[in-house]
Amino acid sequence: MQHRCVSLICALGLAAVLAGCGRNVGPAKPGTVVVYVSEDQVFSEPLLKDFEKETGIAIKAVFDTEEAKSTGVMNRLMAEKNNPRADVYWANEPIRAELLKQQGISTPHVAPNAQGIPAQFKDPEGHWTGFSARSRPIVVNARLGQPRPQSIRDYRDPRLKGKGVIANPLFGTTTAYTAALFTLWGDDEAKKFLSAIKKNGVKLSTSNGESADLVASGEFGFSLVDSDDAFSRIKQGKRVEIVYPDQGPDDVGCMIIPNALVLIKGGSNPDNGKELINYLLSKESEKKLAFSDAAQIPLHAGVATPPQVRKIEDLKTMQVDYAQVARKMQQIQPFLKEWAGY
Repeated sequence: MQHRCVSLICALGLAAVLAGCGRNVGPAKPGTVVVYVSEDQVFSEPLLKDFEKETGIAIKAVFDTEEAKSTGVMNRLMAEKNNPRADVYWANEPIRAELLKQQGISTPHVAPNAQGIPAQFKDPEGHWTGFSARSRPIVVNARLGQPRPQSIRDYRDPRLKGKGVIANPLFGTTTAYTAALFTLWGDDEAKKFLSAIKKNGVKLSTSNGESADLVASGEFGFSLVDSDDAFSRIKQGKRVEIVYPDQGPDDVGCMIIPNALVLIKGGSNPDNGKELINYLLSKESEKKLAFSDAAQIPLHAGVATPPQVRKIEDLKTMQVDYAQVARKMQQIQPFLKEWAGY
């Protein structure tokens, strides 16, 4: 969703450092751990409460609000660099974790439960570890005739002219997805693709959620969205289907956007922070998120999932370097502004 993941450029702004960060957090007491959270509170808080019950370690959590989604706690971490209050950061995607590494705010830590998580979802130097991921599927209206999109490239298929919608690539996970295509295809091919889909009548929406609604209503036939947007429309009884795109041998694969856990450099409770990270990286925690309304994909192989959630081992995933994607997001901003008509 757009409101869950704003552009990296916005995350750099420090003007509203304390906006939306919740209550003030003083120095942590022994037996506590302070965690800043960008994942939706409705999904993250139950796991944090389970950790408290099972370990006896008290959680002090600061959640992003809907109004300052994913930027409030990020900006706060940057402002507190020289006087850190948090022990752990739970990011809802790895781009911000990469930024904290670049800013010298994170410290390397490899938890025991990181074993078994594919290397592509972990920082090679141990500054962050991914777990429980959203995917970027295509949501398709059940009444859409043939052809039915199976690839991101189908946005430029003349037979689907005017039937595709996509969230504005200047914002959110669509920015990250677009930057990933630039890293995989190269700048020239990616720019040609964007030019082609514009000529093919693609509709720009304000968010992935709006895109899902436009497809569910039948106003448009298909859209690339976040998996939680797609699953929520199915739960609402909308006549839509989910396609995991680009699963052929020569295709780029489906993009995976994992949560990411970061140990904060200089935090007051590093041992408790490490215990929390290890707990959240467990297969049991991933199973809980898979069966929640978040419907997230476990990154450990062999974790039980509900029928609608694909297992990571059964999915061809986009092979991206999240650090490269973070840098490319900044580089392509001028082009995307021009493309989107800003």
